[in-house]
Amino acid sequence: MGKDNSVLAQKILQHLGGASNIASYTHCMTRLRVKPKNESLVNKEALKEIEGVIGVVEEETLQIILGPGKVAKVYEEFKILMKNAGEWDLNEQAKQKREEIKEKNKTPFKLFLRRIANIFIPLIPALVASGLITGITKSVMQAGWIAETSMIATVLTVMGSGLFSFLGILVGLNAAKEFGGSPALGALAGILVINPEIANITLFGEELVPGRGGLIGVMFAAIFIAFLEQRIRRIVPQALDIIVTPTMALLITGIITYVVFMPIGGLISDGITKGLMAILDTGGVIAGFVLGATFLPLVVTGLHQGLTPVHLELIQSIGNDPLLPILAMGGAGQVGAAFAIYVKTKKKRLKRAIGGALPAGLLGIGEPLIFGVTLPLGRPFLTACLGAGVGGAFQAVFKVATIAIGVSGLPLTFLVLPGQILLYLSGLVLSYAAGFLFTYWFGFRDEMAGGFE
Repeated sequence: MGKDNSVLAQKILQHLGGASNIASYTHCMTRLRVKPKNESLVNKEALKEIEGVIGVVEEETLQIILGPGKVAKVYEEFKILMKNAGEWDLNEQAKQKREEIKEKNKTPFKLFLRRIANIFIPLIPALVASGLITGITKSVMQAGWIAETSMIATVLTVMGSGLFSFLGILVGLNAAKEFGGSPALGALAGILVINPEIANITLFGEELVPGRGGLIGVMFAAIFIAFLEQRIRRIVPQALDIIVTPTMALLITGIITYVVFMPIGGLISDGITKGLMAILDTGGVIAGFVLGATFLPLVVTGLHQGLTPVHLELIQSIGNDPLLPILAMGGAGQVGAAFAIYVKTKKKRLKRAIGGALPAGLLGIGEPLIFGVTLPLGRPFLTACLGAGVGGAFQAVFKVATIAIGVSGLPLTFLVLPGQILLYLSGLVLSYAAGFLFTYWFGFRDEMAGGFE
């Protein structure tokens, strides 16, 4: 398998124009993200034809879809190839990075969502692990298999809940890093907001509440301290930098955090929470359908990661997340559509593509099905969205919610509120069925699959 990953990395690098054409590269859960120096040297069609490449998305970076698990292994081989090539020039990298940022600035809203996503994407494995441990523990205790007061229940609860207690520190660290500051100072910005000792502070006649402003307040503080650190460093003599710069940045950020960022963050947090709850309470079936049906296009662009802080704010504000089960139906609609195509098609290559991507789809990773099956075919992508909308409407009507965030699909069952597991699964099955029927009836004909000959 290691040799296969190495060969795949070599083929990808070859069609990207070689190591000398790579300005920067990284990866997320399913995609190898590459910034080429010269786009004209990239053979995008050849990349799509490589065995093991599910799809290629062109954004501010070139995103090569490889699938969960696979991408990390190929990335390691890709990194070895880049290192061995000896063509990784840091000055050139910095130049390309500046050009990349300049290009991004042409679309400020998109840049904003991308940067927010970059704060949370590295945290996803920890969020998934902690969420699953918490959800499974609660389910097992609810079933009476272990006592809530038992030592094993206590140990599992501590393991699962630790991240959510100190999440502000990690968010602050990543936010400062993303905006050009010192990660350690970003972590301090997070501590400024979540420190329990804040309760002893009284300003303008009111006691401060630890955590007020939530992750919004943390990001404000972390981004500000990164900005301040850079500005202070410009005017402080180099010999005094290590002492003066971080100290002044922390002092100024601390004061502004307690006077400005926490109150404003609290207002924004309350607005997000109350606004979404009002939409779901008032819109009901329609709101659930629209939210469920429009989630897959967000996944196509990769902007869905920008919703992570919204999910976390809901959990911190009201104790659960009613939005995630609705959006999770996007992947379920894909699964239903893929089953319908599998039943109708006579193309063996298409059947193999579906068979390889379906397990990931059932486990909540929809990108292999999107980029490998439904999106290339066209109409099945739309019928999958309709199927997702039906499931989303169901989840909205019954107010299904999760206690943490994690991978959607079947694994999300463990994160649903106790007593709502059957409701969530019913909505999931309904979305499977709707995606299947819409696609089977009018979403797919075998003539559409000419590219899978």
